[in-house]
Amino acid sequence: MNIQEIIITKVKEAVLSIFDKELPTVELQATRKEFEGDITVVIFPMLRTIKGNPQQIGEQIGAYLEANVSEIEKFNVVKGFLNLVISDAYFIDFFNQIKLNSTFGYKNPQEGEKAVMVEYSSPNTNKPLHLGHVRNNLLGYSVAEIIKAAGKKVYKTQIINDRGIHICKSMLAWQKFGNGETPASTGLKGDKLVGNYYVAFDKAYKAEIENLVAQGVDKATAEKEAPLLLEAQEMLRKWEAGDAEVVKLWETMNGWVYEGFDTTYKNLGVNFDALYYESDTYLLGKDVVADGLERGIFYKKEDGSVWIDLTDEGLDEKIVLRADGTAVYMTQDIGTAIQRIKDYPDVGGLVYTVGNEQDYHFQVLFLILKKLGFDWAQNLYHLSYGMVDLPSGKMKSREGTVVDADDLITEMASTAEEISMELGKLDGFSEEEKQALYKTIGLGALKYYILKVDPKKRILFDPMESIDFQGNTGPFIQYTYARIQSILRKADFNYKEGNVATTYVLHEKEKSLIKQIELFPEVVQNAASNFSPAIIANYTYDLVKEFNSFYQNVSILGADDASEKMFRVQLSAKVAEVIANAFSLLGINVPERM
Repeated sequence: MNIQEIIITKVKEAVLSIFDKELPTVELQATRKEFEGDITVVIFPMLRTIKGNPQQIGEQIGAYLEANVSEIEKFNVVKGFLNLVISDAYFIDFFNQIKLNSTFGYKNPQEGEKAVMVEYSSPNTNKPLHLGHVRNNLLGYSVAEIIKAAGKKVYKTQIINDRGIHICKSMLAWQKFGNGETPASTGLKGDKLVGNYYVAFDKAYKAEIENLVAQGVDKATAEKEAPLLLEAQEMLRKWEAGDAEVVKLWETMNGWVYEGFDTTYKNLGVNFDALYYESDTYLLGKDVVADGLERGIFYKKEDGSVWIDLTDEGLDEKIVLRADGTAVYMTQDIGTAIQRIKDYPDVGGLVYTVGNEQDYHFQVLFLILKKLGFDWAQNLYHLSYGMVDLPSGKMKSREGTVVDADDLITEMASTAEEISMELGKLDGFSEEEKQALYKTIGLGALKYYILKVDPKKRILFDPMESIDFQGNTGPFIQYTYARIQSILRKADFNYKEGNVATTYVLHEKEKSLIKQIELFPEVVQNAASNFSPAIIANYTYDLVKEFNSFYQNVSILGADDASEKMFRVQLSAKVAEVIANAFSLLGINVPERM
Protein backbone atom coordinates (compact mmCIF):
# COMPACT_ATOMS: atom_id res chain seq x y z
CA MET A 1 0.00 0.00 0.00
CA ASN A 2 1.19 3.50 -0.76
CA ILE A 3 1.00 6.24 1.87
CA GLN A 4 -2.34 7.59 0.55
CA GLU A 5 -3.95 4.14 0.87
CA ILE A 6 -2.49 3.71 4.37
CA ILE A 7 -3.88 7.10 5.46
CA ILE A 8 -7.36 6.38 4.03
CA THR A 9 -7.48 3.01 5.84
CA LYS A 10 -6.27 4.52 9.11
CA VAL A 11 -8.61 7.55 8.98
CA LYS A 12 -11.59 5.16 8.60
CA GLU A 13 -10.18 3.11 11.50
CA ALA A 14 -9.82 6.30 13.61
CA VAL A 15 -13.41 7.42 12.94
CA LEU A 16 -14.74 3.97 13.88
CA SER A 17 -12.61 3.89 17.06
CA ILE A 18 -13.28 7.48 18.23
CA PHE A 19 -16.82 8.18 16.95
CA ASP A 20 -18.17 4.66 16.36
CA LYS A 21 -19.11 5.64 12.79
CA GLU A 22 -18.40 4.01 9.40
CA LEU A 23 -16.85 6.62 7.08
CA PRO A 24 -17.74 5.84 3.40
CA THR A 25 -14.97 7.91 1.77
CA VAL A 26 -11.90 9.93 2.73
CA GLU A 27 -10.86 12.99 0.71
CA LEU A 28 -7.11 13.67 0.46
CA GLN A 29 -5.20 16.45 -1.28
CA ALA A 30 -1.64 17.75 -1.40
CA THR A 31 -0.95 20.18 1.47
CA ARG A 32 -0.90 23.79 0.32
CA LYS A 33 2.60 25.26 0.20
CA GLU A 34 1.94 27.90 2.88
CA PHE A 35 1.22 25.21 5.51
CA GLU A 36 3.47 22.58 7.04
CA GLY A 37 2.64 19.11 5.80
CA ASP A 38 2.68 16.72 2.84
CA ILE A 39 -0.83 15.26 2.66
CA THR A 40 -4.05 16.89 3.84
CA VAL A 41 -7.18 15.09 5.05
CA VAL A 42 -10.26 17.22 4.30
CA ILE A 43 -12.56 17.10 7.34
CA PHE A 44 -15.66 18.92 5.99
CA PRO A 45 -17.11 15.97 3.96
CA MET A 46 -16.97 13.87 7.17
CA LEU A 47 -19.53 16.16 8.85
CA ARG A 48 -22.28 14.27 7.00
CA THR A 49 -21.30 11.22 9.08
CA ILE A 50 -19.84 12.79 12.27
CA LYS A 51 -21.53 15.72 13.99
CA GLY A 52 -19.21 18.20 15.69
CA ASN A 53 -16.61 20.93 15.35
CA PRO A 54 -14.31 20.26 12.33
CA GLN A 55 -11.27 21.64 14.22
CA GLN A 56 -11.81 19.23 17.13
CA ILE A 57 -12.57 16.28 14.81
CA GLY A 58 -9.34 17.01 12.93
CA GLU A 59 -7.32 17.17 16.18
CA GLN A 60 -8.72 13.83 17.40
CA ILE A 61 -8.10 12.03 14.07
CA GLY A 62 -4.63 13.61 13.79
CA ALA A 63 -3.66 12.38 17.29
CA TYR A 64 -4.86 8.85 16.38
CA LEU A 65 -2.85 8.84 13.13
CA GLU A 66 0.30 10.15 14.83
CA ALA A 67 0.06 7.35 17.40
CA ASN A 68 -0.82 4.55 14.97
CA VAL A 69 0.94 5.32 11.66
CA SER A 70 4.75 5.15 11.85
CA GLU A 71 5.15 7.20 8.66
CA ILE A 72 3.34 10.22 10.18
CA GLU A 73 5.65 12.42 12.25
CA LYS A 74 3.27 15.18 13.29
CA PHE A 75 0.13 17.03 12.23
CA ASN A 76 -1.60 20.41 12.36
CA VAL A 77 -5.22 21.42 11.76
CA VAL A 78 -6.12 24.60 9.89
CA LYS A 79 -9.85 25.43 9.53
CA GLY A 80 -11.01 21.87 9.00
CA PHE A 81 -7.97 20.71 7.05
CA LEU A 82 -5.82 18.07 8.76
CA ASN A 83 -2.24 18.51 7.46
CA LEU A 84 0.01 15.48 7.95
CA VAL A 85 3.82 15.60 7.95
CA ILE A 86 5.21 12.37 6.48
CA SER A 87 8.61 11.17 7.73
CA ASP A 88 11.74 11.48 5.60
CA ALA A 89 12.28 7.75 6.15
CA TYR A 90 9.05 6.96 4.24
CA PHE A 91 10.12 9.02 1.19
CA ILE A 92 13.67 7.61 1.22
CA ASP A 93 12.36 4.03 1.48
CA PHE A 94 9.98 4.72 -1.43
CA PHE A 95 12.81 6.18 -3.51
CA ASN A 96 15.10 3.20 -2.80
CA GLN A 97 12.35 0.86 -3.99
CA ILE A 98 11.72 2.61 -7.32
CA LYS A 99 15.08 4.07 -8.31
CA LEU A 100 16.15 1.08 -10.44
CA ASN A 101 12.66 0.34 -11.80
CA SER A 102 12.91 1.71 -15.36
CA THR A 103 9.17 1.20 -16.00
CA PHE A 104 8.00 2.86 -12.78
CA GLY A 105 4.44 4.13 -13.30
CA TYR A 106 3.59 1.56 -15.99
CA LYS A 107 1.42 -1.54 -15.43
CA ASN A 108 1.47 -4.82 -17.35
CA PRO A 109 -1.78 -6.22 -18.84
CA GLN A 110 -3.61 -8.59 -16.51
CA GLU A 111 -4.32 -12.15 -17.66
CA GLY A 112 -7.74 -12.39 -19.32
CA GLU A 113 -8.35 -8.61 -19.41
CA LYS A 114 -9.95 -7.34 -22.61
CA ALA A 115 -7.89 -5.32 -25.10
CA VAL A 116 -8.79 -1.88 -26.45
CA MET A 117 -8.70 -0.85 -30.12
CA VAL A 118 -7.88 2.81 -30.81
CA GLU A 119 -8.77 4.24 -34.23
CA TYR A 120 -7.06 7.39 -35.48
CA SER A 121 -5.91 9.16 -38.66
CA SER A 122 -8.46 7.59 -41.08
CA PRO A 123 -7.66 9.92 -43.99
CA ASN A 124 -9.19 10.32 -47.45
CA THR A 125 -6.97 9.22 -50.32
CA ASN A 126 -7.57 12.37 -52.38
CA LYS A 127 -5.17 14.65 -50.51
CA PRO A 128 -2.13 14.71 -48.21
CA LEU A 129 -2.40 14.81 -44.44
CA HIS A 130 -2.79 18.32 -42.99
CA LEU A 131 -2.62 20.09 -39.61
CA GLY A 132 -6.02 18.72 -38.56
CA HIS A 133 -4.76 15.17 -39.26
CA VAL A 134 -1.65 15.98 -37.21
CA ARG A 135 -3.74 16.64 -34.08
CA ASN A 136 -5.79 13.50 -34.78
CA ASN A 137 -2.70 11.29 -35.19
CA LEU A 138 -0.88 12.71 -32.18
CA LEU A 139 -3.95 12.31 -29.96
CA GLY A 140 -4.81 8.79 -31.13
CA TYR A 141 -1.23 7.52 -30.91
CA SER A 142 -0.67 9.09 -27.48
CA VAL A 143 -3.96 7.81 -26.02
CA ALA A 144 -3.10 4.30 -27.30
CA GLU A 145 0.34 4.47 -25.62
CA ILE A 146 -1.17 5.78 -22.36
CA ILE A 147 -3.84 3.05 -22.22
CA LYS A 148 -1.06 0.50 -22.84
CA ALA A 149 1.05 1.99 -20.00
CA ALA A 150 -2.02 1.84 -17.73
CA GLY A 151 -2.05 -1.94 -18.15
CA LYS A 152 -4.20 -2.85 -21.16
CA LYS A 153 -3.34 -4.52 -24.45
CA VAL A 154 -3.93 -2.05 -27.28
CA TYR A 155 -4.41 -2.32 -31.05
CA LYS A 156 -3.88 0.84 -33.11
CA THR A 157 -5.95 1.01 -36.27
CA GLN A 158 -7.24 3.29 -39.00
CA ILE A 159 -9.89 3.03 -41.69
CA ILE A 160 -8.71 4.57 -44.95
CA ASN A 161 -11.43 6.34 -46.93
CA ASP A 162 -10.24 5.08 -50.31
CA ARG A 163 -13.49 5.14 -52.29
CA GLY A 164 -16.25 7.53 -53.23
CA ILE A 165 -16.67 10.64 -55.31
CA HIS A 166 -13.63 12.42 -53.77
CA ILE A 167 -11.08 9.95 -55.17
CA CYS A 168 -12.94 9.83 -58.52
CA LYS A 169 -12.50 13.62 -58.80
CA SER A 170 -8.71 13.27 -58.44
CA MET A 171 -8.66 10.32 -60.86
CA LEU A 172 -10.68 12.16 -63.50
CA ALA A 173 -8.56 15.32 -63.22
CA TRP A 174 -5.36 13.22 -63.59
CA GLN A 175 -6.83 11.56 -66.72
CA LYS A 176 -7.73 14.93 -68.23
CA PHE A 177 -4.80 17.11 -67.22
CA GLY A 178 -2.05 14.76 -66.02
CA ASN A 179 -0.20 13.84 -69.22
CA GLY A 180 0.76 10.56 -67.55
CA GLU A 181 2.85 12.14 -64.79
CA THR A 182 3.72 10.04 -61.73
CA PRO A 183 5.42 10.61 -58.36
CA ALA A 184 8.64 9.26 -59.90
CA SER A 185 8.49 11.57 -62.95
CA THR A 186 7.64 14.70 -60.90
CA GLY A 187 9.65 13.99 -57.71
CA LEU A 188 6.47 14.69 -55.69
CA LYS A 189 5.20 12.49 -52.88
CA GLY A 190 2.25 10.45 -54.18
CA ASP A 191 -0.30 11.94 -51.78
CA LYS A 192 0.73 15.45 -52.83
CA LEU A 193 0.48 14.63 -56.53
CA VAL A 194 -3.03 13.18 -56.14
CA GLY A 195 -4.00 16.11 -53.91
CA ASN A 196 -2.92 18.54 -56.64
CA TYR A 197 -5.41 16.87 -59.00
CA TYR A 198 -8.20 17.16 -56.44
CA VAL A 199 -7.52 20.91 -56.39
CA ALA A 200 -7.30 20.94 -60.22
CA PHE A 201 -10.71 19.24 -60.43
CA ASP A 202 -12.26 21.85 -58.14
CA LYS A 203 -10.80 24.69 -60.19
CA ALA A 204 -12.07 23.26 -63.51
CA TYR A 205 -15.46 22.40 -61.96
CA LYS A 206 -15.92 25.99 -60.73
CA ALA A 207 -14.99 27.31 -64.19
CA GLU A 208 -17.68 25.08 -65.73
CA ILE A 209 -20.27 26.35 -63.23
CA GLU A 210 -19.37 29.97 -64.09
CA ASN A 211 -19.66 29.16 -67.78
CA LEU A 212 -23.12 27.57 -67.33
CA VAL A 213 -24.33 30.50 -65.20
CA ALA A 214 -23.11 32.90 -67.91
CA GLN A 215 -25.31 30.92 -70.37
CA GLY A 216 -28.35 31.57 -68.17
CA VAL A 217 -28.43 28.36 -66.08
CA ASP A 218 -29.24 29.00 -62.40
CA LYS A 219 -26.35 28.28 -60.01
CA ALA A 220 -27.94 25.34 -58.14
CA THR A 221 -28.65 23.53 -61.42
CA ALA A 222 -25.18 24.38 -62.78
CA GLU A 223 -23.54 22.86 -59.69
CA LYS A 224 -25.45 19.60 -60.24
CA GLU A 225 -25.10 19.43 -64.02
CA ALA A 226 -21.53 20.60 -64.66
CA PRO A 227 -20.12 18.03 -67.14
CA LEU A 228 -17.03 17.34 -64.99
CA LEU A 229 -19.14 16.37 -61.96
CA LEU A 230 -21.35 14.11 -64.11
CA GLU A 231 -18.21 12.40 -65.44
CA ALA A 232 -16.89 11.87 -61.89
CA GLN A 233 -20.24 10.36 -60.85
CA GLU A 234 -20.13 8.05 -63.87
CA MET A 235 -16.59 7.01 -62.91
CA LEU A 236 -17.84 6.13 -59.42
CA ARG A 237 -20.63 4.00 -60.89
CA LYS A 238 -18.05 2.19 -63.05
CA TRP A 239 -15.81 1.60 -60.02
CA GLU A 240 -18.73 0.12 -58.05
CA ALA A 241 -19.55 -2.09 -61.05
CA GLY A 242 -15.93 -3.33 -61.12
CA ASP A 243 -14.91 -1.73 -64.46
CA ALA A 244 -11.36 -3.08 -65.03
CA GLU A 245 -9.87 0.15 -66.38
CA VAL A 246 -11.29 2.38 -63.63
CA VAL A 247 -10.33 -0.10 -60.90
CA LYS A 248 -6.75 -0.27 -62.26
CA LEU A 249 -6.40 3.55 -62.21
CA TRP A 250 -7.91 3.62 -58.69
CA GLU A 251 -5.39 1.03 -57.45
CA THR A 252 -2.48 2.90 -59.06
CA MET A 253 -3.35 6.33 -57.66
CA ASN A 254 -4.24 4.98 -54.19
CA GLY A 255 -0.91 3.14 -54.21
CA TRP A 256 0.87 6.47 -54.74
CA VAL A 257 -1.07 7.97 -51.84
CA TYR A 258 -0.28 5.10 -49.41
CA GLU A 259 3.44 5.47 -50.05
CA GLY A 260 3.12 9.19 -49.31
CA PHE A 261 1.11 8.58 -46.14
CA ASP A 262 3.67 6.04 -44.91
CA THR A 263 6.44 8.64 -45.22
CA THR A 264 4.39 11.19 -43.26
CA TYR A 265 3.52 8.68 -40.52
CA LYS A 266 7.19 7.75 -40.19
CA ASN A 267 8.21 11.43 -39.95
CA LEU A 268 5.47 12.05 -37.40
CA GLY A 269 6.48 8.97 -35.39
CA VAL A 270 3.10 7.17 -35.39
CA ASN A 271 2.22 3.62 -36.41
CA PHE A 272 -0.65 1.14 -36.74
CA ASP A 273 -1.25 -2.53 -35.97
CA ALA A 274 -4.21 -3.01 -38.32
CA LEU A 275 -5.49 -1.24 -41.43
CA TYR A 276 -9.08 -1.22 -42.72
CA TYR A 277 -10.14 0.13 -46.11
CA GLU A 278 -13.51 1.62 -46.88
CA SER A 279 -13.48 -0.18 -50.24
CA ASP A 280 -13.63 -3.43 -48.21
CA THR A 281 -16.04 -2.22 -45.50
CA TYR A 282 -18.60 -0.09 -47.38
CA LEU A 283 -20.95 -3.05 -47.87
CA LEU A 284 -20.63 -4.23 -44.25
CA GLY A 285 -23.59 -3.68 -41.98
CA LYS A 286 -26.36 -4.44 -44.50
CA ASP A 287 -26.84 -7.96 -43.08
CA VAL A 288 -26.91 -6.52 -39.55
CA VAL A 289 -29.64 -4.08 -40.61
CA ALA A 290 -31.65 -6.93 -42.16
CA ASP A 291 -31.34 -8.89 -38.89
CA GLY A 292 -32.26 -5.81 -36.81
CA LEU A 293 -35.30 -5.22 -39.05
CA GLU A 294 -36.56 -8.72 -38.26
CA ARG A 295 -35.99 -8.11 -34.53
CA GLY A 296 -37.92 -4.82 -34.60
CA ILE A 297 -34.88 -2.64 -33.83
CA PHE A 298 -35.19 -0.93 -37.23
CA TYR A 299 -38.32 -0.16 -39.25
CA LYS A 300 -39.06 0.31 -42.95
CA LYS A 301 -40.73 3.41 -44.41
CA GLU A 302 -43.14 3.32 -47.38
CA ASP A 303 -40.37 4.16 -49.87
CA GLY A 304 -38.40 1.09 -48.72
CA SER A 305 -35.75 2.98 -46.74
CA VAL A 306 -34.81 1.57 -43.31
CA TRP A 307 -34.62 3.73 -40.17
CA ILE A 308 -34.19 3.59 -36.39
CA ASP A 309 -36.24 5.74 -34.03
CA LEU A 310 -34.09 7.13 -31.20
CA THR A 311 -36.51 9.89 -30.06
CA ASP A 312 -37.08 8.13 -26.70
CA GLU A 313 -33.34 8.62 -26.00
CA GLY A 314 -33.49 12.33 -26.86
CA LEU A 315 -32.07 11.87 -30.38
CA ASP A 316 -33.97 11.73 -33.67
CA GLU A 317 -34.81 9.18 -36.37
CA LYS A 318 -31.78 7.96 -38.31
CA ILE A 319 -31.65 6.33 -41.74
CA VAL A 320 -29.54 3.14 -41.96
CA LEU A 321 -30.41 1.98 -45.51
CA ARG A 322 -31.54 4.08 -48.47
CA ALA A 323 -34.69 3.27 -50.47
CA ASP A 324 -32.52 1.78 -53.27
CA GLY A 325 -30.90 -0.58 -50.73
CA THR A 326 -27.53 1.20 -50.60
CA ALA A 327 -25.76 1.73 -47.27
CA VAL A 328 -25.09 5.08 -45.57
CA TYR A 329 -22.01 5.84 -43.43
CA MET A 330 -23.84 4.74 -40.29
CA THR A 331 -24.51 1.27 -41.79
CA GLN A 332 -20.85 0.94 -42.71
CA ASP A 333 -19.67 2.03 -39.24
CA ILE A 334 -22.00 -0.49 -37.58
CA GLY A 335 -20.61 -3.27 -39.80
CA THR A 336 -16.97 -2.19 -39.35
CA ALA A 337 -17.24 -2.15 -35.54
CA ILE A 338 -18.68 -5.68 -35.55
CA GLN A 339 -16.04 -6.87 -38.04
CA ARG A 340 -13.22 -5.53 -35.85
CA ILE A 341 -14.41 -7.54 -32.86
CA LYS A 342 -14.61 -10.63 -35.10
CA ASP A 343 -11.04 -9.99 -36.33
CA TYR A 344 -9.72 -9.29 -32.81
CA PRO A 345 -11.84 -11.37 -30.38
CA ASP A 346 -9.82 -10.17 -27.36
CA VAL A 347 -11.00 -6.58 -27.92
CA GLY A 348 -13.60 -5.41 -25.42
CA GLY A 349 -13.80 -1.72 -26.32
CA LEU A 350 -13.14 0.79 -29.12
CA VAL A 351 -11.87 4.39 -29.02
CA TYR A 352 -12.62 6.55 -32.08
CA THR A 353 -10.38 9.60 -32.53
CA VAL A 354 -12.58 11.87 -34.66
CA GLY A 355 -13.22 15.63 -34.65
CA ASN A 356 -16.08 17.10 -32.61
CA GLU A 357 -18.19 17.80 -35.71
CA GLN A 358 -19.01 14.07 -35.57
CA ASP A 359 -20.23 14.06 -31.94
CA TYR A 360 -23.83 13.30 -32.90
CA HIS A 361 -22.85 10.54 -35.35
CA PHE A 362 -21.04 8.64 -32.60
CA GLN A 363 -23.86 9.12 -30.09
CA VAL A 364 -26.16 7.43 -32.60
CA LEU A 365 -23.66 4.71 -33.59
CA PHE A 366 -22.98 3.70 -29.96
CA LEU A 367 -26.69 3.63 -29.12
CA ILE A 368 -27.52 1.46 -32.16
CA LEU A 369 -24.77 -1.04 -31.26
CA LYS A 370 -26.14 -1.24 -27.69
CA LYS A 371 -29.67 -1.83 -29.02
CA LEU A 372 -28.30 -4.59 -31.24
CA GLY A 373 -27.21 -6.31 -28.03
CA PHE A 374 -23.38 -6.29 -28.22
CA ASP A 375 -21.90 -6.36 -24.70
CA TRP A 376 -18.74 -4.53 -25.84
CA ALA A 377 -20.94 -1.60 -26.96
CA GLN A 378 -20.83 -0.41 -23.30
CA ASN A 379 -17.10 0.26 -23.82
CA LEU A 380 -17.14 2.60 -26.81
CA TYR A 381 -15.61 6.07 -26.57
CA HIS A 382 -15.52 8.97 -28.99
CA LEU A 383 -12.23 10.83 -28.45
CA SER A 384 -13.74 14.07 -29.67
CA TYR A 385 -11.37 16.96 -30.29
CA GLY A 386 -11.52 20.57 -31.38
CA MET A 387 -10.11 21.98 -34.59
CA VAL A 388 -6.63 23.45 -34.99
CA ASP A 389 -6.39 26.99 -36.33
CA LEU A 390 -3.39 29.05 -37.32
CA PRO A 391 -3.04 32.77 -36.63
CA SER A 392 -3.66 33.31 -40.37
CA GLY A 393 -7.14 31.69 -40.24
CA LYS A 394 -9.02 28.49 -40.96
CA MET A 395 -7.75 25.82 -43.35
CA LYS A 396 -9.57 24.76 -46.53
CA SER A 397 -8.50 21.65 -48.41
CA ARG A 398 -10.41 22.05 -51.70
CA GLU A 399 -8.68 25.34 -52.45
CA GLY A 400 -5.19 23.97 -51.87
CA THR A 401 -4.50 26.36 -48.97
CA VAL A 402 -4.30 23.56 -46.41
CA VAL A 403 -1.36 23.44 -43.98
CA ASP A 404 0.40 20.32 -45.23
CA ALA A 405 1.67 17.95 -42.48
CA ASP A 406 5.06 17.33 -44.16
CA ASP A 407 5.63 21.05 -44.71
CA LEU A 408 4.71 21.71 -41.07
CA ILE A 409 7.22 19.10 -39.80
CA THR A 410 9.95 20.63 -42.00
CA GLU A 411 9.03 24.16 -40.91
CA MET A 412 9.17 23.18 -37.22
CA ALA A 413 12.70 21.78 -37.66
CA SER A 414 13.75 25.00 -39.48
CA THR A 415 12.28 27.16 -36.71
CA ALA A 416 14.13 25.05 -34.11
CA GLU A 417 17.34 25.62 -36.10
CA GLU A 418 16.85 29.41 -36.21
CA ILE A 419 16.20 29.66 -32.46
CA SER A 420 19.05 27.29 -31.54
CA MET A 421 21.47 29.31 -33.70
CA GLU A 422 20.35 32.55 -32.00
CA LEU A 423 20.87 31.02 -28.55
CA GLY A 424 24.24 29.53 -29.58
CA LYS A 425 23.56 26.28 -27.74
CA LEU A 426 25.11 23.79 -30.14
CA ASP A 427 28.88 24.24 -29.95
CA GLY A 428 30.72 21.00 -30.61
CA PHE A 429 27.87 19.33 -32.57
CA SER A 430 28.55 17.88 -36.03
CA GLU A 431 26.24 19.03 -38.83
CA GLU A 432 24.51 15.62 -38.83
CA GLU A 433 23.95 15.82 -35.05
CA LYS A 434 22.58 19.34 -35.40
CA GLN A 435 20.04 18.33 -38.08
CA ALA A 436 18.85 15.35 -35.99
CA LEU A 437 18.50 17.62 -32.95
CA TYR A 438 16.55 20.29 -34.88
CA LYS A 439 14.05 17.61 -35.91
CA THR A 440 13.79 16.29 -32.32
CA ILE A 441 13.22 19.80 -30.94
CA GLY A 442 10.85 20.85 -33.74
CA LEU A 443 8.70 17.72 -33.54
CA GLY A 444 8.78 17.79 -29.74
CA ALA A 445 7.57 21.41 -29.80
CA LEU A 446 4.73 20.61 -32.20
CA LYS A 447 3.57 17.49 -30.35
CA TYR A 448 3.78 19.02 -26.88
CA TYR A 449 1.98 22.24 -27.89
CA ILE A 450 -0.92 20.21 -29.31
CA LEU A 451 -1.06 17.51 -26.62
CA LYS A 452 -0.80 19.80 -23.56
CA VAL A 453 -4.26 21.16 -24.41
CA ASP A 454 -7.38 19.25 -23.34
CA PRO A 455 -8.54 17.35 -26.48
CA LYS A 456 -12.00 18.94 -26.40
CA LYS A 457 -10.62 22.47 -26.72
CA ARG A 458 -9.95 24.21 -30.00
CA ILE A 459 -6.27 25.15 -30.53
CA LEU A 460 -4.70 28.23 -32.06
CA PHE A 461 -1.34 26.81 -33.08
CA ASP A 462 1.55 29.28 -33.02
CA PRO A 463 4.79 27.62 -34.28
CA MET A 464 7.10 30.31 -32.84
CA GLU A 465 5.48 30.19 -29.41
CA SER A 466 5.73 26.37 -29.35
CA ILE A 467 9.56 26.44 -29.76
CA ASP A 468 10.22 28.75 -26.82
CA PHE A 469 12.97 27.34 -24.57
CA GLN A 470 11.17 28.82 -21.54
CA GLY A 471 7.71 28.08 -20.13
CA ASN A 472 5.29 25.22 -20.70
CA THR A 473 6.83 23.97 -23.96
CA GLY A 474 8.37 20.78 -25.33
CA PRO A 475 11.85 22.33 -25.81
CA PHE A 476 11.93 23.61 -22.21
CA ILE A 477 11.27 20.08 -20.92
CA GLN A 478 13.73 18.54 -23.42
CA TYR A 479 16.37 21.07 -22.31
CA THR A 480 15.90 20.09 -18.65
CA TYR A 481 16.30 16.40 -19.58
CA ALA A 482 19.53 17.23 -21.48
CA ARG A 483 20.77 19.28 -18.50
CA ILE A 484 20.32 16.23 -16.24
CA GLN A 485 22.20 14.04 -18.73
CA SER A 486 25.08 16.53 -18.54
CA ILE A 487 25.10 16.19 -14.72
CA LEU A 488 25.13 12.38 -15.01
CA ARG A 489 28.05 12.46 -17.49
CA LYS A 490 30.04 14.62 -15.07
CA ALA A 491 29.38 12.36 -12.06
CA ASP A 492 32.71 10.63 -11.30
CA PHE A 493 31.17 7.55 -9.61
CA ASN A 494 28.66 4.76 -10.29
CA TYR A 495 25.50 6.46 -9.08
CA LYS A 496 23.30 3.44 -9.89
CA GLU A 497 24.61 1.40 -6.98
CA GLY A 498 23.87 1.80 -3.29
CA ASN A 499 20.77 2.80 -1.37
CA VAL A 500 20.18 6.04 0.48
CA ALA A 501 20.28 5.56 4.26
CA THR A 502 16.86 5.98 5.88
CA THR A 503 18.54 8.25 8.46
CA TYR A 504 19.30 10.77 5.69
CA VAL A 505 17.64 14.15 6.39
CA LEU A 506 15.86 15.40 3.28
CA HIS A 507 16.19 18.98 2.04
CA GLU A 508 12.70 20.39 1.40
CA LYS A 509 13.47 20.53 -2.37
CA GLU A 510 14.50 16.86 -2.38
CA LYS A 511 11.30 15.91 -0.61
CA SER A 512 9.15 17.97 -3.04
CA LEU A 513 10.80 16.23 -5.98
CA ILE A 514 10.20 12.72 -4.59
CA LYS A 515 6.56 13.63 -3.91
CA GLN A 516 6.18 14.73 -7.54
CA ILE A 517 7.76 11.50 -8.82
CA GLU A 518 5.45 9.46 -6.54
CA LEU A 519 2.42 10.88 -8.38
CA PHE A 520 3.43 9.42 -11.78
CA PRO A 521 1.59 6.04 -11.60
CA GLU A 522 -1.64 7.77 -10.55
CA VAL A 523 -1.20 10.35 -13.35
CA VAL A 524 -0.85 7.55 -15.96
CA GLN A 525 -4.04 5.87 -14.73
CA ASN A 526 -5.88 9.21 -14.62
CA ALA A 527 -4.77 10.10 -18.17
CA ALA A 528 -5.91 6.67 -19.42
CA SER A 529 -9.34 6.84 -17.78
CA ASN A 530 -9.85 10.39 -19.14
CA PHE A 531 -8.31 9.66 -22.58
CA SER A 532 -6.24 12.82 -22.09
CA PRO A 533 -2.54 13.21 -22.99
CA ALA A 534 -2.81 16.75 -21.54
CA ILE A 535 -2.71 15.20 -18.03
CA ILE A 536 0.67 13.58 -18.82
CA ALA A 537 2.02 16.73 -20.52
CA ASN A 538 1.15 19.08 -17.67
CA TYR A 539 2.39 16.63 -15.02
CA THR A 540 5.75 16.51 -16.83
CA TYR A 541 5.94 20.31 -16.86
CA ASP A 542 5.25 20.38 -13.10
CA LEU A 543 7.98 17.75 -12.54
CA VAL A 544 10.46 19.81 -14.57
CA LYS A 545 9.58 23.01 -12.66
CA GLU A 546 10.13 21.11 -9.42
CA PHE A 547 13.50 19.82 -10.66
CA ASN A 548 14.65 23.28 -11.76
CA SER A 549 13.75 24.68 -8.35
CA PHE A 550 15.77 21.84 -6.76
CA TYR A 551 18.69 22.51 -9.17
CA GLN A 552 18.75 26.22 -8.29
CA ASN A 553 18.51 25.70 -4.52
CA VAL A 554 20.85 22.79 -3.77
CA SER A 555 24.29 21.82 -5.00
CA ILE A 556 24.28 18.44 -6.76
CA LEU A 557 27.85 17.57 -7.80
CA GLY A 558 29.27 20.05 -5.28
CA ALA A 559 27.32 18.60 -2.34
CA ASP A 560 28.94 18.67 1.13
CA ASP A 561 29.40 14.93 1.58
CA ALA A 562 29.44 11.74 -0.51
CA SER A 563 26.01 10.42 0.58
CA GLU A 564 24.37 13.77 -0.27
CA LYS A 565 26.09 13.85 -3.67
CA MET A 566 25.14 10.22 -4.41
CA PHE A 567 21.48 10.75 -3.51
CA ARG A 568 21.11 13.99 -5.47
CA VAL A 569 22.61 12.43 -8.60
CA GLN A 570 20.36 9.37 -8.20
CA LEU A 571 17.34 11.65 -7.72
CA SER A 572 18.28 13.66 -10.84
CA ALA A 573 18.65 10.43 -12.84
CA LYS A 574 15.19 9.26 -11.74
CA VAL A 575 13.64 12.60 -12.74
CA ALA A 576 15.22 12.28 -16.20
CA GLU A 577 13.89 8.73 -16.54
CA VAL A 578 10.34 9.80 -15.61
CA ILE A 579 10.55 12.72 -18.09
CA ALA A 580 11.65 10.32 -20.85
CA ASN A 581 8.90 7.79 -20.01
CA ALA A 582 6.21 10.47 -19.80
CA PHE A 583 7.34 12.00 -23.08
CA SER A 584 7.39 8.58 -24.78
CA LEU A 585 3.65 8.37 -23.96
CA LEU A 586 3.26 11.61 -25.94
CA GLY A 587 5.41 10.23 -28.79
CA ILE A 588 8.17 12.77 -28.05
CA ASN A 589 11.90 11.98 -28.06
CA VAL A 590 14.35 13.51 -25.60
CA PRO A 591 17.90 14.52 -26.65
CA GLU A 592 20.98 13.52 -24.65
CA ARG A 593 22.59 16.89 -25.37
CA MET A 594 21.18 20.28 -26.27
